[in-house]
Amino acid sequence: MNTTKLARCAAITLGTLALSACATTLPPSPAIPLPAAGDLVKSAPLDGKLALPNAGTSLSMTYLSTNGITGSGTIPVTAEVILPPGQAPAGGWPIVAWAHGTVGIASQCAPSLNPYTPRNSAYLSEWIKRGFAIVATDYQGLGTSGVHPYLNTRAEAYNVLDSVRAALKGVPGLSNKVMIVGQSQGAGAAFAAAAFAPQYAPDLNIRGTVATGIPYMSPQIVQAMMASNQKKSPKTKQAASVDPVVAYGLLIGASYGGINSSFDPATAFTPKAMNAYNAASKVCLTPLLDEVKKDHLTQRNAFRPDMAKVLTPALKTMMYPTLKLSQPLFVGTGTADVDVATAGQLALVHDACAAGTLVQAHLYKGKDHSGAVLTSLPDSEIFTKAVMNGETLTPQCSPVAK
Repeated sequence: MNTTKLARCAAITLGTLALSACATTLPPSPAIPLPAAGDLVKSAPLDGKLALPNAGTSLSMTYLSTNGITGSGTIPVTAEVILPPGQAPAGGWPIVAWAHGTVGIASQCAPSLNPYTPRNSAYLSEWIKRGFAIVATDYQGLGTSGVHPYLNTRAEAYNVLDSVRAALKGVPGLSNKVMIVGQSQGAGAAFAAAAFAPQYAPDLNIRGTVATGIPYMSPQIVQAMMASNQKKSPKTKQAASVDPVVAYGLLIGASYGGINSSFDPATAFTPKAMNAYNAASKVCLTPLLDEVKKDHLTQRNAFRPDMAKVLTPALKTMMYPTLKLSQPLFVGTGTADVDVATAGQLALVHDACAAGTLVQAHLYKGKDHSGAVLTSLPDSEIFTKAVMNGETLTPQCSPVAK
């Protein structure tokens, strides 16, 4: 073989070797998991002025939750995580998933951006004393961009459940033993979270639900609202100055208008109510109540006769997916509640009991919407100890005022 042929063969051989080397299968790169609902995005120390007094580690948290408006995709939601002082017990602190009441629908109204009210501070501090960590979602659209879907039970449930998942993933010292606790709007969120949990978050070990001032929207109630929408505002000392139901109605309408661009507020609200309606998407609850008071708004002069019919799509999002909860439910109700009608709360107790939920209901004589919160603490402590210890509870579906 001459030199030229030898060189050619060598080149062919080297080329073949090079091709063989290139064809060698390399180990696959590790798959990067896609962001999912319940993932922790970030956390940081909470401003001390916003934390509960005498608490331990306090964090602000951003996590992902399923978009409750569309039912798919993820969005960022903010929350707080507040631990008791001292070392965590063996196995970690059990969790109270706190669902807050109405603060407004504007982003700046988020509880994590504002100090706790004296009532909520006293209430949640008692849960801290009981040895629970607090995981408190702001809800979709509060503290973040986008519309807050006010009273939308699916959105609230996803937000509550995903906040606990995120905290368990990213905050040391927590235990997957969960009480869901809420007041007013948050009581509905707590009930909804317990209702959605078996399918949406079966990984969470939920022991029970505590709800005070709980709203209830059923098909029958919607029909009743459409049949008689021009009732006078309640004759109470609170309503003499401002009817909170007017503010809640405006918030429902403003939230629906933010989600549905074709909504015409003039079909639901009177010209007299338009200043307050426009304010509802921009200010928090207290300034909105001030606007309602300034304009002397009542349900009669603010709501059009067809308001309930026009807002039916929004009202339907307030319904619970089921009334049969897998864990026991505590309900605390004031007999003087004009924010969320006492009769409606008792109707929920009746219907949930009939559906098979183990309910312990308590009725507090003379207490209004806010007053029932702290008054309920001794009874909810007994309930909580029982469900956390796996004890058998006696249903209480026909409470007597005390």
